[in-house]
Amino acid sequence: MNYIPLLILILLVFVILIRNIRIVQQAKAYVVERLGAYKTTWNVGIHFKVPFIERVAKIVSLKEQVADFPPQPVITKDNVTMQIDTVVYFQITDPKLYTYGIEQPMLAIENLSATTLRNIIGDLELDQCLTSRDIINTKMRTILDEATDPWGIKVNRVELKNILPPKEIQNAMEKQMKAERERREAILKAEGEKRAAILEAEGEKESAILRADAKKQQQILEAEGEAEAILKVQTATAEGIKLINAAAPTDAVLRIKALEAFSSAANGQATKIIIPSEIQGLAGLAEGILESVKGEK
Repeated sequence: MNYIPLLILILLVFVILIRNIRIVQQAKAYVVERLGAYKTTWNVGIHFKVPFIERVAKIVSLKEQVADFPPQPVITKDNVTMQIDTVVYFQITDPKLYTYGIEQPMLAIENLSATTLRNIIGDLELDQCLTSRDIINTKMRTILDEATDPWGIKVNRVELKNILPPKEIQNAMEKQMKAERERREAILKAEGEKRAAILEAEGEKESAILRADAKKQQQILEAEGEAEAILKVQTATAEGIKLINAAAPTDAVLRIKALEAFSSAANGQATKIIIPSEIQGLAGLAEGILESVKGEK
């Protein structure tokens, strides 16, 4: 029975020791104080805290974090009030500075981003604010990163999430964009019609050229055909004359040939026939021959 208090004491000490063992997970850091003063920072692994003397003052996440702040009213250089909300991506690089550097660091980042945004937008006009987001983001990131460095915070980037001009400004911008789209549509339509007219004119021109070339080729072929036909006729005539001359025809044969040609010409289609004197003589000769033949009979 005298061992029971000792066992209870041993068990109590064991429980206290077990409860003071800490396992630090990946991407986290523990800020440890001893008797109210900063002692050390625990990183990944297993650690033992001295009971009743040391305590974990803060558990810090080393991951990149996102702070989405509500819209802030800002005034541009041309006195236009807009609502702009920002998104800040940051990461804690020094847990000790983050713990002891500033009270409520997230509130400090929000206020700092709002004041920085007002200072930057105050030097820009409305059109510049709408078209210079990258410049504004870069300036804000540089200023915030420099200001939060003593707090153990690194600002990786800053983004303007929304830029909301007043309603009347939005209406005017919509009308302007609509007019611009209509102007571009009219230009594109005019260019299309112009292009179509040019293509049509070029098509008509090419068609006329092709028709002219075809007619020219037809006339050339017809002329070549006629010339070839005339040449063949003249060649045949020359050959015929050559053969006749080679046969040495008599005067009577020539007259008979002339009579045959006259008979083929006077085939009943002509209304007036002029008989050459040579053919008349040939007809008289033929008549004389017939009469002599009859006398002999």
